[in-house]
Amino acid sequence: MKNYDSELCGSLPIHLTNHIQPYGVLLVIDRKSFNVIQASENSHLVFDEPVGEMIDAPLTRYISQGTVEKIQQKLTAAFANPLPDQWNIRGGEHFVLWHAKETYLIAEIEIPGFQTGEQSSFANVYHELKYAMSRIESADSITGLWQIVVAEIKKVSGFDKIMVYQFDEDWNGTVVAEVLEPGMEVYLGITFPASDIPRQARELYKRNPYRYIPDRDAQPVRLYPVINSLTGAFIDLFDCNLRSVATVHVEYLRNMGVSASMSIRIMKDNELWGLMACHHRTPRQLSFQMCSVLEMLSAAISAKLSLLVNKNNYQFDQSLKEKYTTLVKEIYASGNPDDTMVKTGRIAELFEADGLAIIRNGLTRTWGKTPSEEDLQELALWLSVQDIKGIYHTTSLSSVHDVAEHYRSTCSGLLCLLIDPRRHDFLLLFRPEVIETLQWGGNPDERIQFESDGKSYHPRNSFKIWQQTVTGRSAGWRREELLLAEVLRNFLYEFSTTRTK
Repeated sequence: MKNYDSELCGSLPIHLTNHIQPYGVLLVIDRKSFNVIQASENSHLVFDEPVGEMIDAPLTRYISQGTVEKIQQKLTAAFANPLPDQWNIRGGEHFVLWHAKETYLIAEIEIPGFQTGEQSSFANVYHELKYAMSRIESADSITGLWQIVVAEIKKVSGFDKIMVYQFDEDWNGTVVAEVLEPGMEVYLGITFPASDIPRQARELYKRNPYRYIPDRDAQPVRLYPVINSLTGAFIDLFDCNLRSVATVHVEYLRNMGVSASMSIRIMKDNELWGLMACHHRTPRQLSFQMCSVLEMLSAAISAKLSLLVNKNNYQFDQSLKEKYTTLVKEIYASGNPDDTMVKTGRIAELFEADGLAIIRNGLTRTWGKTPSEEDLQELALWLSVQDIKGIYHTTSLSSVHDVAEHYRSTCSGLLCLLIDPRRHDFLLLFRPEVIETLQWGGNPDERIQFESDGKSYHPRNSFKIWQQTVTGRSAGWRREELLLAEVLRNFLYEFSTTRTK
């Protein structure tokens, strides 16, 4: 499977578009003079002045001196982008988001009356937010959390479909929860390739809580002048919510039958875990304030996920430690760790392995399901020339060691503890192959369609389920198991060296 995530999609400069979406106005302000140095060509909708006449004008021409002084005071302190503000312009109130750069500031300004449909009062929004947060806090399992999340986000945002989208280790995303209006295509359980949300887009979510596209067919608005006079280049719109939408993504949404979308990040321990994907079949406009409400819910959901995952990991870790303590006691009681491990198989239970092998001084002892004696000797020889620091693990031995292909059903997963590096003594734990059927949203090998010039390309136009059978892989080794394996390896090494002195 070609890795378009890193080779193509992940290298596109999506932050240097020089265009914005038309649901707001963007100004670029010189940090020293507080003069306007760039403005979006729709600025007249807010300031009632041609964009050409705004360039080099002081910001105080449009907002009060007091408002400018307040933002200058805030800029003297450290703050995380964006910084919310409110301006009174020509008698109207405008919600504003500030982004600070080294030499300039970016102001994203909401266009009043842009949002359509019923607009909730502050009191209603506040009560909806409080209720949603209390429901999120009540979740006692990760599965339960996602069922609450999709229901509450749909209620608050009004989007037709809400999905929770979880990334795997290769950044493919699987829909683990979903709620939708009748007649919409179901994606629950479907996996989408990493190139659908490529690397540089994922980087944006680490800095920006959400990506909002109210109307995929809206015409982008250019910034004027094209070049930033302070940098001599296009302005960096990396942090801006108004940043225009790449043509290929517009086509992707059209192929999916989506007119409006909003993707909201889910973080776990400050790392991107997944997204809440919100889809609407017609244009869907939300106020800046409602986007801020969804940003707050994103933070609450991320905090709750981290709490539940860490709680589960703690409980798993405690269970491992209890089993490990029992094993160590048995080893001390017998005085022979190899006998204890081979006769009881308790160590295999500890690591949820189907078999184990101990190789000392070229001799092999086994328990459970393992490769043959000949294969174990060959595997030990291969391991002895690897640069192993304490432990080595893989979930697909045959992908790194071709000889293991013929016994992958027994040993796709390997956890190797190097007991004595001088004599190449090993404790090997084996996990069997787990054959998995993935359901992709379209053929992942056809996710990019190139034109005849080899440069222009389009996203796939079908999301029909495409099945792939994955072989040669075992269940993964958990972080807690690997940490305990290090502890066990050190114990076995110390026990062995002490006994031989």
